[in-house]
Amino acid sequence: MLSRLSRPKALTVCAVPLVALLATAAFAPLPFSVAQPGMTANVLGENKGTPVITITGAPVRTTSGQLRMTTIEATNPDTDVRLSDVVDGWFRTDQAIMPHDSVYPGGESTKEIERHNTQQMRESQDAATEAALTYLDLRGDGVKVTLTLADVGGPSAGLLFSLGIVDKLDGDGSGGDLTGGRTIAGTGTIDTDGKVGAVGGVALKTQAARRDGATVFLVPRAECSDARADLPEGLRLIPVSTLKGAVDALVALEKGKGSVPSC
Repeated sequence: MLSRLSRPKALTVCAVPLVALLATAAFAPLPFSVAQPGMTANVLGENKGTPVITITGAPVRTTSGQLRMTTIEATNPDTDVRLSDVVDGWFRTDQAIMPHDSVYPGGESTKEIERHNTQQMRESQDAATEAALTYLDLRGDGVKVTLTLADVGGPSAGLLFSLGIVDKLDGDGSGGDLTGGRTIAGTGTIDTDGKVGAVGGVALKTQAARRDGATVFLVPRAECSDARADLPEGLRLIPVSTLKGAVDALVALEKGKGSVPSC
């Protein structure tokens, strides 16, 4: 039939279903989530009026500076993301378009996701406490650590929890603060052996960190290249792979001696 039509008419006939398809795509929900920089919290201080780190059974130092854990915020699992949202987010540095299933495992309800994230946070806190006390040779010495961080789930604050415990109990090991009075942010999971793991979303977390005053960002070594993408001006990256390495890097930065790794 198209062969009998003039070229303009043929193009018009072909364009009709294409326009209909684009119109449908513009208004139909797509399998994506939109993420952006989230809140940060100083683990050496309070969150919503409650100390993030409470330690009993050992002398606790008065600290200066800040150690800020970072987050990203994603659209809710039941939020419809449209083509216009995807196009807008694609060209923005303060947003990321992520496959829905990479943010929220398929088939899980909002309550199931919240429960899963809460469980991951609890396990991360336990691992962070054990890693810090092992590093300080304080396991089994009657030291009790309570970690409280409202409205945050997942395991990505593990490294910062461990560093906060170390700073409150031992500082830099010679009377000074790990932070050197700076605002230091970071991200990374941690296991009981003190190994730091990747978390994802670091390009957005660096923006959250700089927004909230950080000048140094601790990043899992495996995510250096991601962290360099759209790195905010004035934010220094320090890659880490272990708790000991993170402490050593911060001490070297504070004292101005030794090697401070960089991405």
